[in-house]
Formats: sequence, C-alpha cells, structure tokens
Amino acid sequence: MKLSEFKNHLKNITEIDFVTPEGNTIPQHFHVTEVGLSTKHFIDCGGTVREEKLITFQLWVDNDLTHRLVPEKLLNIIAISEKFFSGDNLEIEAEYQTETIGRYGVGFNNGNFVLENKKTACLALDACGISPKVEHLDIKVSNSCTPGGGCC
Repeated sequence: MKLSEFKNHLKNITEIDFVTPEGNTIPQHFHVTEVGLSTKHFIDCGGTVREEKLITFQLWVDNDLTHRLVPEKLLNIIAISEKFFSGDNLEIEAEYQTETIGRYGVGFNNGNFVLENKKTACLALDACGISPKVEHLDIKVSNSCTPGGGCC
C-alpha cells in the first residue's frame, strides 16, 4: 500500500487496528515509535544495481494499556515526517516485534490495516539460469503392461 492510500484509509476510520498475518489483532495500546524513509542500494545476482525506497512505520506494544493512537494523531505524525519523503508516494512497510523484528507489507481489509508477509525472490532469474516454473502434465499410466510387451 502506498502512503496516499494509507492516509485515505485513516481519514475514513475512527480507530486504528492492525492485524497480523496469523489473524491476531495487535493490542490497541500500540505506539508508532518511528516513521521513516528506508533506502536500500544493492546489486542483484545478475549484476544490476538497484534502489528500493520504502516508508517504514515501527509498531511497538508496551504495558501502557491506556495509550490509544487515533487516526488524526497518526495523520499529524505522518505530516511532520513527510519532509523526509520529498513528496514521494512510496510503499509502506511496517516493523513489528514478534520473535524478532518482522518487516511486513501493509494492506487494508474490513476496516483494519493488515500486516502482510513479505517474501524473497530472485530479481535476475535469467542471469542465474533459473528457468520459469513448468506445469506438470497429467499423464495417465496404463496398468496393461505384460511381460515381453516392451512397456516395462
């Protein structure tokens, strides 16, 4: 989800709920401890230089059970941080602590923000010699093989 979509959703909800990929709701007393710009410069395995820019939100839960972040407050936090994004409407990524710090895509479903699992992928399949997935054909095998029939 891009920043503009995220902000539009915030304008149309009264409370902020995040749901994990497993379907668990992050406790409503979470904090957004960081809004940042994450830039990654890298070379893929095919030798192509690439750059990835994301807006990151760090979600954190503490024992402050009375804390409630309302949409208007998060919109204000985003407005303050937008100078770092240079007006770019970038994809959003959320960081959330489980066993380790997880990095998730962000979606929206039924009034809730949804943390979406991210996956690795090869960006240079042709350079790595990896061929595209081949669909397996359904081959029917006949059980009429007889000794000396040449089928065994």
